[in-house]
Amino acid sequence: MAWSNNAGFKLPNLIENKLELDEILSRPMHETVKAVSQLDGDILILGVSGKIGPTLARLVKRAVDEAGLGKRVIGASRFSTPGLREELEKAGVETVPCDLLEEDQLDRLPDASNVIYMVGRKFGTKEDSSLTWAVNTLIPAMISRRFRRSKIVVFSTGNVYPLVPVSSGGADESTPPDPVGEYAQSCLGRERMFEYACKKYGLKTTFLRLNYAVELRYGVLLDVAQKVFEGSPIDLRMGYVNVIWQGDVNNIAVRSLELCNSPPEIINVTGPDIVSVRWLAERFGEFFQREPVFANREMEKALLSNASKCFRLFGPPAVTLEQMMKWVAHWVVIRGWTLNKPTHFEVIDGRF
Repeated sequence: MAWSNNAGFKLPNLIENKLELDEILSRPMHETVKAVSQLDGDILILGVSGKIGPTLARLVKRAVDEAGLGKRVIGASRFSTPGLREELEKAGVETVPCDLLEEDQLDRLPDASNVIYMVGRKFGTKEDSSLTWAVNTLIPAMISRRFRRSKIVVFSTGNVYPLVPVSSGGADESTPPDPVGEYAQSCLGRERMFEYACKKYGLKTTFLRLNYAVELRYGVLLDVAQKVFEGSPIDLRMGYVNVIWQGDVNNIAVRSLELCNSPPEIINVTGPDIVSVRWLAERFGEFFQREPVFANREMEKALLSNASKCFRLFGPPAVTLEQMMKWVAHWVVIRGWTLNKPTHFEVIDGRF
């Protein structure tokens, strides 16, 4: 049994396996197909082998095919995950192995009029902060020069904002950046490198300040659900979060190519709800018939974003919080495979 949402999708009540999950995450909206048909030139996705990149690449390829276009869809990455490159090639995505810190390899990348930039480093910053800064600022400086004639959608993060009062409704695009910790500071550095290229070369770009993308193999909802299921303590200090289904993020990223501008267009990308972590845990506890275990108490501030501008541009997310929670809870019960990469959303000092 499936149901229709406000985007016209047919979505299952539950998701049972990886094939179903990847199909849903890579399904383009009608508006996305239309947006792709209006783009000039090919589409290059840099950092395609990350958590979001593989389903985004498949979505772009599906949109190109549905529009009846001959555009190339190209994914570049080091491809350290076994089998991923072959999976993408099978889906019709061209792949280019590339270490973007090596300038000679960067120079050999194919030209593309449209670039989606997904490269970033977060975890491990405490152990090697210089590498985080190199990945998050040096590579953007080189990419923005190499592709200065392209339109570039840049995946950024809501971490560039300060913690804000929960009662504020979240930081919006007019909130001055004030990042907490070296990782977040380097993410602002990434934006500044692209912003400099806009001034120097006339580069046109869009910054997507994302927090937090959710699917069934990783994300805040999975983190909370697993802790409830296992009886592990849930730290409540970062007591409120924003979440958005990764499939919605994928569609927004492609449609944002139309909005690239100089100076950069900035868009907060997240869901409409400010979600209480305590409430999430209690709801999962009802589903699992287990009592959540809590540690600490909620602070008055949290890392929160207001995505009203995103909704005005693209409409509300197609997948609701309630549906995401239902899918995640079932995935935990059936012991679906996960990336085993906790988000560490509960970190309050920015040290990752």
